[in-house]
Amino acid sequence: MSQEIRESLPDPAPKPVPVTGAPEAAGSWHDVVAALRSPRVLRTEVLAGLVVALALIPEAIAFSIIAGVDPRVGLFASFTMAVTIAFVGGRPAMISAATGAIALVIAPVARDHGMDYLIATVILAGILQVLFGVLGVAKLMRFIPRSVMVGFVNALAILIFLSQVPHLAGVPWAVYPLVAVGIAIMVFFPRLTKIVPAPLVSIVLLTVVVIAAGIAVPTVGDEGALPESLPALFFPDVPLTFDTLRVIAPYAVAMALVGILESLLTAKLVDDVTDTHSDKTREAWGQGVANVVTGFFGGMGGCAMIGQTMINVKASGARTRISTFLAGVFLLILVVGLGDVVAIIPMAALVAVMIMVSVGTFDWHSIQPGTLRRMPKSETAVMLVTVVVTVATHNLAYGVIAGVLVAMVMFARRVAHFTTVARLDATDEDDQRVYAVQGELFFASSNDLVYQFDYTGDPTNIVIDLSEAHVWDASSVAALDAVRTKYERKGKNVTIIGMNPDTTTRYDRLTGQLGAAH
Repeated sequence: MSQEIRESLPDPAPKPVPVTGAPEAAGSWHDVVAALRSPRVLRTEVLAGLVVALALIPEAIAFSIIAGVDPRVGLFASFTMAVTIAFVGGRPAMISAATGAIALVIAPVARDHGMDYLIATVILAGILQVLFGVLGVAKLMRFIPRSVMVGFVNALAILIFLSQVPHLAGVPWAVYPLVAVGIAIMVFFPRLTKIVPAPLVSIVLLTVVVIAAGIAVPTVGDEGALPESLPALFFPDVPLTFDTLRVIAPYAVAMALVGILESLLTAKLVDDVTDTHSDKTREAWGQGVANVVTGFFGGMGGCAMIGQTMINVKASGARTRISTFLAGVFLLILVVGLGDVVAIIPMAALVAVMIMVSVGTFDWHSIQPGTLRRMPKSETAVMLVTVVVTVATHNLAYGVIAGVLVAMVMFARRVAHFTTVARLDATDEDDQRVYAVQGELFFASSNDLVYQFDYTGDPTNIVIDLSEAHVWDASSVAALDAVRTKYERKGKNVTIIGMNPDTTTRYDRLTGQLGAAH
C-alpha cells in the first residue's frame, strides 16, 4: 500500500484489553461495554456503521438484481444479516449482508421456482451452516496456506474495483471529476482531522455539491426502488415433501459452503488487520443463524462482505459489534425512513469509497519485484491461480478451492523429492545388504520406492532401515509390501527395522491386507 493511502486511513481504535476465558469473550462484549463508556470510541463505531450502511445500499440492490429478486429482498437481507450477526457472530466488527457470491448461487432457484422456493433454500442453507459450525468445519481453515490468503485478498481487491467499472462506463463526464475529488478528500482529509471518517465526509460533500450545482449524474435512487415499509415475517409456501428437498438441497448446500468459506476467510483477514483472535466456530454457526433469521423475514441470505468489512475496520477504525449492529439499523432507517434523501446521493461518491477500499485491500507488497524474487515460485503460482480463478469466475470460493488444490499438488511434489534410499556397503555379513530410507513416505514419495532396490544383485538377506523415515499412509505400506514380495520371489529375506511407534502401528495394521494389486 502506498504511503499516501496509509496516511489517509484513520488510526485504528485502541486494541481490546485481553480477556481470559473463552476465545469468543476476547474482543467481544467486553469491548462493547468499554466502547459505550468512551465517547471517542463510541463516535468511531457510530460513524463507521453509518458509512457502511451507505455503502451497503447500492451493493444490496445490485446483488438483488443478480439474484433476480426485488431490491427490497436484498436490502432487508442486509439489515437482518448485519443485526443478527452482531449478536451471534464470532468476529466483532465484521459486516455480513447480501453478497454477490450468494446471489449467483441462488439465482437459478428464484428464476426457475419462484420466491417461496428461494426463501426455503436460504433457511435450509442456514440450518446446514449451523450443523457445519457445530461439527467443527471452521477447523479446516488451518489447511488454507498463506499464499492462498494473499491471492484471496488480491482477487477481492480486483473484484471490488471491477464492480465499480459499470458505474464509470457510459456516464456523464461530470462523474469522473466527482470520483477524483472523492478520492482526494479521502486521501487528504485525515491529515486535517480523523474525528470524522473521511469516506463519510466525501459522501456528504459530493452530495451537497451535486445538489447545489444541479449536476445531472446517476444517483442511488437510479439503482432501484427503496422499500417503504419494515420487513415482516415470511413463511415460504412450499410443500414439505422429498421433491421440494430434492429441488432446494443442492443450492442450499452450495450456499452454505460458499457462505462459510467467504465468512471464515474474511474473519481471518480481519484478525490479521486488527491483531486479534476471533472464534471461527462461533462465526460458522452464527452465519447459519443469521441466514435462518433472514429467510423468515423474506431476505435472500448472505455472508461476510469483505469490502464493507474493510470500510468498517480499516477505513473507519471500528473494532466492536456496535458498528456491525448500527450498520444494519442505519441501513433500515436510511432506506425506509430517509429513502428520499438517500436516493439523491450520487453514485460517484460511493464509487470513490469503494475504489479506496480496493486500493487499501490489495497486498501491494506481494507483487513487489523484491518479494517475487525471494518467494518460492510454487507459492507465487498458488497466489496467481487463486487470483485468476477468482477474477474469472467472480466467485471467491472457486478461487480458494483452486488455490488450495494447487498448493497441495505443489507441496506433494516438493516433499516427494525429500525421500532417499541409500545402500550401505559396509556390513559384517557377506550375505546381507542394508538400505537406509530417509524422509516422509506417503503416496507421492513412495511410488518410486520399489525401483530403488537391486533385487537380482543383492545377497540373500536384506535389511531396510526406517530409522530416519516415517510411513504416513497405505500407499507406503503397499510399496514396502511390494519390495518384500519382489525379494521373496527371488528366494531372499527382507527385514524391516527402525520403525517409530506410529509407523509400526500403521504398518502392522495394513501389511499383507492391501491385496495383490498393491
